[in-house]
Amino acid sequence: MARVEPLSHAEASWRCEPASFPFKTTDELRTLDEIIGQGRALKSIDFGLGITNHNYNIFVLGESGTGKYTTLKAIIDKKAKGEKVPDDWCYVYNFSDPDSPKTVNLPPGKGFLLVAEMDDLLEILKRDIPKVFESKDYEKHRDEIYDGQQERTRAIFVKLEQRAAERSFVLKKSVGGLSVAPAKDGKALSQDEFEKLPSDKRRVVEDEMKALQDKLSDSIRDARVIEKETKERVTALDREVVQYVVNPLINEIVDKFKEFPSVVEYLAEIKEDVLNNIDDFRPKDETPLSLGPIRLQKHEPTFERYKVNLIVNNKDAAGAPVIFESNPTYYNLFGRIEYRVQFGVATTDFTMIKAGSVHKANGGYLIINAIDMLRNIFVYDSIKRMIKNREVRMEDVWEQYRLLSTSTLKPSPIPVNLKLVIIGEPFIYYLLYNLDNEYRKLFKVKSDFDTVMPKTVENIEMYSYFIATRCKEESLKPFDAAGVSRVVEFGCRLAGDRDKLSARFNDIQNLVVEASYWAGVDSAATVSGVHVEKAVDERIFRNAKIEDKLRDYIKEDTIMVDTSGFVAGQVNGIAVLDPGDYAFGKPSRITARTYMGDAGVVNIEREVKMSGRIHNKALMILTGFLGERFAQKIPLTFSATVCFEQLYDEIEGDSATCTEFYALLSSLSGAPVNQGIAVTGSMNQRGEVQPIGGVNEKIEGFFGVCKAKGMTGAQGVIIPRRNVKNLMLRQEVVDAVREGKFSIYPIDFVDEGLEILTNTPVGERKPDGTFPEGSVNRLAADRLLALAKSLKEFGKTPPAKTGKLEDNKKEKAENNKKTIKQKKRRN
Repeated sequence: MARVEPLSHAEASWRCEPASFPFKTTDELRTLDEIIGQGRALKSIDFGLGITNHNYNIFVLGESGTGKYTTLKAIIDKKAKGEKVPDDWCYVYNFSDPDSPKTVNLPPGKGFLLVAEMDDLLEILKRDIPKVFESKDYEKHRDEIYDGQQERTRAIFVKLEQRAAERSFVLKKSVGGLSVAPAKDGKALSQDEFEKLPSDKRRVVEDEMKALQDKLSDSIRDARVIEKETKERVTALDREVVQYVVNPLINEIVDKFKEFPSVVEYLAEIKEDVLNNIDDFRPKDETPLSLGPIRLQKHEPTFERYKVNLIVNNKDAAGAPVIFESNPTYYNLFGRIEYRVQFGVATTDFTMIKAGSVHKANGGYLIINAIDMLRNIFVYDSIKRMIKNREVRMEDVWEQYRLLSTSTLKPSPIPVNLKLVIIGEPFIYYLLYNLDNEYRKLFKVKSDFDTVMPKTVENIEMYSYFIATRCKEESLKPFDAAGVSRVVEFGCRLAGDRDKLSARFNDIQNLVVEASYWAGVDSAATVSGVHVEKAVDERIFRNAKIEDKLRDYIKEDTIMVDTSGFVAGQVNGIAVLDPGDYAFGKPSRITARTYMGDAGVVNIEREVKMSGRIHNKALMILTGFLGERFAQKIPLTFSATVCFEQLYDEIEGDSATCTEFYALLSSLSGAPVNQGIAVTGSMNQRGEVQPIGGVNEKIEGFFGVCKAKGMTGAQGVIIPRRNVKNLMLRQEVVDAVREGKFSIYPIDFVDEGLEILTNTPVGERKPDGTFPEGSVNRLAADRLLALAKSLKEFGKTPPAKTGKLEDNKKEKAENNKKTIKQKKRRN
């Protein structure tokens, strides 16, 4: 097996040469208009915005910082500018059903015009109609009607009085009204006088009185008919004179809106309502009502029903609306009905209907954040209902939860035609997709933003344009070529692959801003590479408190990690800790102990339930590899424990598989392991080393510990060769590699790393199944054979006499059996 050579300093990182840029500073570059590195996502957005089917709404997903919202807003704004401006929407009074206000849609700007026209109409009516009733001409015609009524009524009763007088009767007024009474000499007889009359004459008088009473009833009925006719004539007069005011005004508005049938119908209803409620416009007595010292509230007529509630006004809009609702509560999205409280009573009307974001975005685009949508009760189901029914209803969603129902308005629904775009994290998308069948039908377009993009010459150039754009838009200092180079390198490090660049432009922008600040601190005219490196170092310093604390514990030997010397059965592994804002590598000691038995490899973390499933799987893979290598002729009969020392929380992942293998082989063979070399990497059952994550953080983490405890020149890290392309190490690590103070060993198979750690040949299997003398594999195989023989010999030894404790156990077991038998007999 050929010895693995450590990587050169050039392989430990990638450097972007400033000479590759044809500019001196970013002031010479154009601003960036296009979106970088999101071809797949942009194509999906174009498809989703272009298709008109109402079920093809868009879910934009991607990790935070990939520019989802900025990109989406820019694309939609550009598309919306060239589209038709949607209609205005108004709510008007429903004269046939006041609890259900009607909707009126008009071309942009017409709604505002209708509101102004109706406001002017109402003011003119309130001013001119009272004047009509105060005119002498109106009073003359009204008095003529009332005079005619009085004459006709008087004639009826005069005739009746004459007829009664001819028969010796008079009309008598009482509290109950008019009545007929017998008379003598023109005076009504009293009851006593009437009783003194002879019975025959009294009978004749009663018959005559009954006949006259019927005539009186007929006369009263005729008088009431005359009174009714008079009222109708006065009402007709009122309508006639009011029409002289109303008709020209209404007709003028109708001429302006004659192509809109709903408005013409509404104006006709207003005209009829005005004519039916003329008394509301009559001059009012200004004298306040009072009851002693208490002044009573006078009832004033309301004219709110003649107003127009313009809830969506697109008069000044240019193109289709684009609405981003940052707080998508139910009422913010679907509108609300407000109330006014007066004297402890809450009232409302159609003028207090307020539009939501759905109304404002109707005919355009509505953007919502997924997590905010799901946090707010009622919103998600209401959105789906809106898409399915293609209408938006304004409802009191809490009504069903009240103990007492309250009467409220039920506004007519408004047809909806909008494109809904939801922005969220990938886990929310897949959660909804897999758990909600309706979601799949309503959000059929997925736009997935990537976090990385290929490191091509074109994309590197786009990076420089992006930096130039940020500098110009945020008034930052320009970057020179060296500064741009360092930002590109940072993007490569952020991507975790030297062949990729990061598409998390929020992080890139933050670095640009911070580097400009440090250039200002140095009073530099331009931002150079040293300022970018300063910004990176300062960011690490601000966030690395936990890493520094752990490194101090290792330096103080509170956390025991050796970085020099040789120890059997002990290897340094490296884990990545990521509290959220900063990830770093943490070395830890992994030990293995092997002894006689048949328990196999026991993972201590698993036994105490401190390891995850992936880690447990990795240990089973390791056991399979050991069995294939050493159990071809003898059974693999041994016991071993593997432990992550000083680990107090759960461990997960398979990146320590190689480390655990080396600790086991070292313990079995007795070959000591170099403590100055840490290991990371997973393996499969064939012994091939598989790539892992966080390789840069792991190398830098162990390097930092070695630096703190003292560099020896023989320290380094073993990594999977497949991770070499991920290396973008900090400059101090690269310098240490260049100077030979620190080594990085890439391996393809686990045996290569074992040879590096032990400085002993691993040994390949010979045709007879044995390993070369003195090799690590031979030492391990011999130890396993010795353990197997010892176990076999131990099995032949007669068992020793049981002690008192064993006797007690047997006696207790016998007593239990007897007790069970007795219970069975009883049953």
